[in-house]
Amino acid sequence: MKLIHPTYFPNIHTFSLIAHDSICWEVEDNYQKQTFRNRTYISTDRGKHILSIPIVHVGKEFGRQQYKSVALDNTYPWQRQHWRTLETAYRTSPFFEFYEDEIKPLYTQPYELLLDFNLKTIEVILECLQLEMPKEKTQNYEVKPTELEDFRFMVNAKLKHTIPMDPYTQVFGDRNGFIPNLSILDLLFNVGPNAISYMKQSLSTSSHD
Repeated sequence: MKLIHPTYFPNIHTFSLIAHDSICWEVEDNYQKQTFRNRTYISTDRGKHILSIPIVHVGKEFGRQQYKSVALDNTYPWQRQHWRTLETAYRTSPFFEFYEDEIKPLYTQPYELLLDFNLKTIEVILECLQLEMPKEKTQNYEVKPTELEDFRFMVNAKLKHTIPMDPYTQVFGDRNGFIPNLSILDLLFNVGPNAISYMKQSLSTSSHD
């Protein structure tokens, strides 16, 4: 069983692990900046584009903040902005309208906590692909897990993934070339139900060893 952080619409490499392996969610760690906890990358007409969720920052006097207690900053209309960006980027993709009714409620319903929202984004994608949502969660924090394979490093947004990835047709591929390992949304909107077989065939088996 692999130990993974729930992130905002995970990238394809991370989602491949979620879809094909036994997963335990890390929910007892501290929040850290510069991670995929509150960001994901998509492709727009201008190339690779970040969608970043604003959070409520607590003062330093409160010490480190646990990931599971991080609140969304809903004073800023980030949900509306993110959905508009996704619409602009993927409206012409082959499967946007096919999945729109499942994805859009994530941007119209209120959420309070980042962790809850992230878990819901993953659950919705798994439902779209007719896969089961992993239920296991950590009960305490372990620096070096003894019974789980530690894949928590994948939450680092600065990590350079070297896993080879076969190109698939992207909306702005003729303009930007193929951009690998974007949000699972990019794969879903462009290849639809074939996303599962793509992840199995394209990603090196080393990513699951």
